[in-house]
Amino acid sequence: MLQLLLTVAAGLGGYLISRNFVRNRLRFVDAVHRAWFPLVAGVLGFLLAWPLSLLPLVSAGPAAIFGLGVGLGSATGARMVRRADDPRRRLVP
Repeated sequence: MLQLLLTVAAGLGGYLISRNFVRNRLRFVDAVHRAWFPLVAGVLGFLLAWPLSLLPLVSAGPAAIFGLGVGLGSATGARMVRRADDPRRRLVP
């Protein structure tokens, strides 16, 4: 049960952190809009989290899910920048 919670937290955390980072900090970087960017971000996220799999309670699964979350989050953040779906840009009556 603990491994499942770690896996879900790693995936959700990677997704949210990378989405917000791309949306807020990398909005003016052209490389974010390339097709290979989410793949590279996901692989780098996995490689960053992989040494944690040497711990007794963590396997390679949470590291892989973290990489997947980082890749999906960066793709979503780039899509939000392209569409200008940023809620801070909307005028509210």
